[in-house]
Amino acid sequence: MNGLTFIGELVLAGIRVARRGGLPLSAVLRQADQAGPRSLGIVLLTCGLIGLMLAYMGGAQLGRLGTQIHLADVVTVGMVRELAGLMTAVILTGRLGSAYAAELAAMRAGEEIDALRVMGVNPVEHLVLPRVLALVLLGPLLMVFGGVAGVVAGWPAATWAYGVSTPEYFHQSLRALNFTHLGIGLFKGVLYMVLVALAGCHAGLTAERSAQAVGHAATRAVVHGIVAVVAAACVTTVVFTVLGY
Repeated sequence: MNGLTFIGELVLAGIRVARRGGLPLSAVLRQADQAGPRSLGIVLLTCGLIGLMLAYMGGAQLGRLGTQIHLADVVTVGMVRELAGLMTAVILTGRLGSAYAAELAAMRAGEEIDALRVMGVNPVEHLVLPRVLALVLLGPLLMVFGGVAGVVAGWPAATWAYGVSTPEYFHQSLRALNFTHLGIGLFKGVLYMVLVALAGCHAGLTAERSAQAVGHAATRAVVHGIVAVVAAACVTTVVFTVLGY
């Protein structure tokens, strides 16, 4: 099953499920628990460190021009529009994309997926859709928390290293933030989550029927997921910049 065929089957499965009134809530909640609460800590830590690093790097350059006050703009726009979504997607690729691939590859090796087909159950509809939906729903929410963590983590650097007062930093952060940046950040977050879920599930469903193939599927999911996310980040950044957003 190539990538385009897999996407086509996923779209058709989504249409069938929508006509029936949606997926069982329990199936989505089970995947959402993995995608949301259990991933929050590592997302906050990573995005916080990225925000702190961005503040020190940006402040060093802005300090040469005497415009340290705009350090809050750099951190806020950079985190909300680009880095929070990108880092969240990379983390979830390693944490969930590989897990999806390993789970589905193990089921394929154990002929459980064949058993579902024999019983008349569509594996894409039963196994893939809940995972994709859970990531699409909770991934952007994780990205929002990550963005806030990055902005807050940049505050000590701005205050202690570059002399920006606390009220100035947060006031400038709110001034720099607008609906365009929020919309672009959320759009990218949803796109990244779809790519992460597709990479993991496709690698699992197309794995060979052996124990060794489970590890290969997990590795392939991480590599393909990260490459797809970074490529999507590059393309969307160029497109939105050219369009003037």
